[in-house]
Amino acid sequence: MLALLAAVGALVVALLLWRSFAGQRIGVTSAPRRTVIAPDDDPDFLRQLSEQQRKRRDEDG
Repeated sequence: MLALLAAVGALVVALLLWRSFAGQRIGVTSAPRRTVIAPDDDPDFLRQLSEQQRKRRDEDG
């Protein structure tokens, strides 16, 4: 009985270790992660900022 409990315990520990340290599964694609871009690195933000500055200059002068 003790040997059976030890075997089941060893299997559970092995399964938990395998699940926690295993790499990505073959054939399973993960969704691409979107990284956060700082405003000074975002070309759309910089373009919008440039357009706002140009409009202000045109309105002032």
